[in-house]
Amino acid sequence: MSFAPLRLKKNEDRRLRAGHLWVFSNEVDIAATPLTAFAPGQIVTVESARGAVLGTAYVNPRSLIAARLLSRRVLDGDDAVAALLRRRLADALALRQRLYRTPHYRLVHAEGDGLPGLVVDRYGEQLVLQVSTAGMQRLRDAVVAALMELVKPAGILARNDGFGRELEGLPTGEAEVLHGEVPDFGQVLEGGLEFRVPLHGGQKSGWYFDQRPNRERLRAYVQGARVLDGFCYVGAWGLQAAAAGAAQVLCVDASAAALACLCDNATRNGLAERVQSQQGDAFEVLGALLEAGERFDVVAIDPPAFIKRKRDADAGMEAYLRLNRLAMQLVAPGGYLVSSSCSHHLPEADFRDLLRRAALPLNRRLQMLERGHQGPDHPLLPAMPEADYLKVAFCRVL
Repeated sequence: MSFAPLRLKKNEDRRLRAGHLWVFSNEVDIAATPLTAFAPGQIVTVESARGAVLGTAYVNPRSLIAARLLSRRVLDGDDAVAALLRRRLADALALRQRLYRTPHYRLVHAEGDGLPGLVVDRYGEQLVLQVSTAGMQRLRDAVVAALMELVKPAGILARNDGFGRELEGLPTGEAEVLHGEVPDFGQVLEGGLEFRVPLHGGQKSGWYFDQRPNRERLRAYVQGARVLDGFCYVGAWGLQAAAAGAAQVLCVDASAAALACLCDNATRNGLAERVQSQQGDAFEVLGALLEAGERFDVVAIDPPAFIKRKRDADAGMEAYLRLNRLAMQLVAPGGYLVSSSCSHHLPEADFRDLLRRAALPLNRRLQMLERGHQGPDHPLLPAMPEADYLKVAFCRVL
């Protein structure tokens, strides 16, 4: 069975031919193949204006990204699509098994693993899925079947609260157990520490695997230091600092539940004596610390994305500027700032520039020592630079 064609306008196939996976709605020849004729998530065969086959994709007429390429080959029917999903999942698993000694990692990273709209994080015997597109939602049963065959997990949980689901017209709601049993909390082993993380209601899928290599680099800066961890969540940055020899760590977060988990993690790793927590809005807490004359040898800030849409750019930049300015003032002379942004609408060059702009009015000299990005379990495609979303700057403040 062949899939219905989706015809592109003249010259609008160049991005796909260069390696990109997205087709935007204004690139579709709606006279030849009206988008309204397709159901959200329907599998299609993408064609150039001349009828040359470009590959197999799924489509959503409600989305600005009208189609996402699954394969550059013609897939002949649902069985061929299911076989493709299994191959891609097997490839993804093989990479992570090569990279990591324990089964705690991002198993599938959407386009980076050739599975647009799908994220799978692994917590030992538990898998947590995040499906953000209508096409992957229709393929979810086939994904689950392949995961059960390849990974044999004790439980699979679908988190249906992602921001992207709204843009695709998908319902949002509570987490859904798709297979077996999934406890409220899972386990992550990182840097010799054991973390208890919330799976059903935590941020993202419960953990930020993308920052793993950057947290490892933090260890070089914290021996004997007084450390401030802003937006600490369940303690990934702060506890790594304490384990690496920090004399004192103050962890700040707005969530009482996250701080309770942080304290539990500090205790289970024997670090509670050197770790303190403070609940409150990070901007307000950092401002109060500044007014009180507090200073830290290392300040790490890893905020949520302030720029989720392009129209949020101006307000988001102001938030990043204000936050980094506060953080820089809290760094003792000669100390270090570790600043992060996960906004993919904030390019790397603009991120560096906002650090410059934050430092100038303070009469501080900023030395950028290292730059960090997401770890290798979050692979990138060379033709999709917009997927390089995580930016981390290790800076010395003088």
